[in-house]
Amino acid sequence: MQFRERLLLTLRAVRTVLDEPGIMVAGSQVPNLLEPGARASLVVSQDVDIVVPVDKHEAVRQRLSTLVGLVPSAEEPSVWLPECPELIEVNFIGMDSGERAGETYVLEHAELPLLVFGNLCFLRLGKPIEIDGLVVPVPRPAGLLVEKLLTDRTGEKGDRDLLVVMGLLLVAQPPDLEELDLLYRSLTPEQRYFVLSNLSILSLLEPRSQMPDPVPHRAQLAQLMARLERLEPA
Repeated sequence: MQFRERLLLTLRAVRTVLDEPGIMVAGSQVPNLLEPGARASLVVSQDVDIVVPVDKHEAVRQRLSTLVGLVPSAEEPSVWLPECPELIEVNFIGMDSGERAGETYVLEHAELPLLVFGNLCFLRLGKPIEIDGLVVPVPRPAGLLVEKLLTDRTGEKGDRDLLVVMGLLLVAQPPDLEELDLLYRSLTPEQRYFVLSNLSILSLLEPRSQMPDPVPHRAQLAQLMARLERLEPA
């Protein structure tokens, strides 16, 4: 079975959760879903991240019983594991856009605890993707680009986050880059440095099988870095 089929089957399995307003599929699957026909050719990871705004936590919790073919992990209840090989893992992660926006903390709950990631506050709901009758809510690319470029991870996980950035840039449209400009201007000097540093690291990554390849796009990455550097205050 192709990865695209497994991804779509998994999204159908959590369809009732995706129907809750404000919920988004984020992370590594967004570039796959934004490809023409959601062809899912960029297999950066074998899981689906579902972003849950903290004010939607209870509404999502009430829908957990409707999930099909997935069960919560005994070690991490926010991770739901597939009961059959046709599905992939689902991770529920928290987003706070209120008073605690920008903080990373744990929302404790016996049934659905959430690790709330501060940088997810940059995400804004974009145009839903429609695939074979399935409607998938996704964030606008610019916010997800900033979130990934500000993520402080190293090693393989850090590289994978940067490869998600590459995948997003491959499908980004001019309005997405204009929105990225606005977000970049709103960042602190330290955050802007982090964004440029991670773009530089991305340009040096070596190819990986079935993942976005930065090598043919190093000139594009250099142009993006130069574009953002021009936005620095004089």
